[in-house]
Amino acid sequence: MSEVVVNGLIKRYGQVNALAGVDLRVPSGQLTAVLGPSGCGKTTLLRCLAGFERLDAGEIRIDGVLVAGGRRHLPTHRRNIAVVPQEGALFPHLSVTDNIGYGLDRAARRSGRIEEVLALVGLAGLGARMPHQLSGGQQQRVAVARALAPRPSVVLLDEPFSALDASLRAGLRHDVREALRADGATGVIVTHDQGEALSVADQVVVLRAGRVVQAAAPASVYREPVNLWVAEFVGDAVLLPAVVEQGTARTALGLVPLTGAVPDGSVTVLVRPEQVRLTTGTEGVTATVLRHDFHGHDALVGLGLPDGTHITARILDGDAAVVLGGEVTVRVQGAARAFPTDPPVRPPAPTPARLAG
Repeated sequence: MSEVVVNGLIKRYGQVNALAGVDLRVPSGQLTAVLGPSGCGKTTLLRCLAGFERLDAGEIRIDGVLVAGGRRHLPTHRRNIAVVPQEGALFPHLSVTDNIGYGLDRAARRSGRIEEVLALVGLAGLGARMPHQLSGGQQQRVAVARALAPRPSVVLLDEPFSALDASLRAGLRHDVREALRADGATGVIVTHDQGEALSVADQVVVLRAGRVVQAAAPASVYREPVNLWVAEFVGDAVLLPAVVEQGTARTALGLVPLTGAVPDGSVTVLVRPEQVRLTTGTEGVTATVLRHDFHGHDALVGLGLPDGTHITARILDGDAAVVLGGEVTVRVQGAARAFPTDPPVRPPAPTPARLAG
């Protein structure tokens, strides 16, 4: 197991700063998910860790050893790092066993390591098959097994499930997570799928414009975002303008208790859809049902409040009867997080024109 530490990483492509000073610590034996919008630098960060790109500034250390920084650039094959690409990239003319064993020395192949990693990824007994005889999910499992086989210090996964059907992704990502954990591997997975990052990672790193905005446990990123941008980007968010009075926010959904010490004044309150509860009681605010999106295990209900504010509630289907155009009573359960409301930007004072001459 190896810890990865990144300090002040800068990577430029021409005049574009793909990474603008990234500081990051990947704990040993854990899986870190790098999450962010398109163009934020996720893949560039992964390529720098792998050694595919040279740094313009900063440094990368793996288990305390400097692998990139200053004048040092350790090539990929000397970093003891394995990369799992978006698509398995298996050799079509080699069997599963030979794909996994590619690059292993004879002693490693005879040690039973191939059979061990096949079992870890749930493919025990399929070593004789050819890649074309496997499903897309099975091919990705082989790619993960091939990455784990030489016992690398770090496994890098570049959106490894993006090409798979949704029905395959959920099960596969958890199986892969368990395989990494069972093998004691340190992992970094790049993804644009928030559900994927929150559900499988020990740590979530949110990137924006080449910088780390927040790095914390999944629950902390979701429940305690550092700013409004992270609040909106990670998960569904109900953002309400509010006025704070003695630790309680006055909002369109009524009075909402706040987490932490918040000074009195104008704020924006973050409420997650699962906190918006439909109730049969009289305590709450009347809302009009605007939409009902069924997702199987739950449903998202779009609601319009009397002041024109639109919000979303997440309910277990069957918890409450909702009719499009009908009215329901809603309230907020639990405390919410508040963010300061930025003051309006005043235009600069006009500059007096200079007299000619």
